[in-house]
Amino acid sequence: MGALDYISSFCTVTERKSKRKPLQTVEIKVKMDCDGCERRVRNAVTNMKGVKTVEVVRKQSRVTVTGNVDPNRVLKRVKSTGKRAEFWPYIPQHVTLYPYAAGAYDKRAPAGYVRNVVQAYPAPSSNAPEEKFASLFSDDNVHACSIM
Repeated sequence: MGALDYISSFCTVTERKSKRKPLQTVEIKVKMDCDGCERRVRNAVTNMKGVKTVEVVRKQSRVTVTGNVDPNRVLKRVKSTGKRAEFWPYIPQHVTLYPYAAGAYDKRAPAGYVRNVVQAYPAPSSNAPEEKFASLFSDDNVHACSIM
């Protein structure tokens, strides 16, 4: 068996393992006015290598591409159609802690979405208003209200 293994090591075909990009979803904001614009964007992205699905929502000006693709290449391909495009800058409004923080509200955003900005979270301190109001009243001694 030793000679057979030695000879077979010369005859085996090694497979080249190609690095595949992980399956990911890319969302892009593209201004589309008509069916022709939508079709042009859809065809440009569908013909890319590695694209599994393409979903175009013209009402939201949104293109969602799923597949083994590079997000920057998808954006470049959409821009090659002559349309202004950028990565999807919005997140659902119910996800944010303060949807009306400075810079988050955008009147051009689709209904139920706000711009994805760094949220200002309240600092956990003893000066928080909720804690001040909670300490004004005591459940142990109801006649010892500090407001009176």
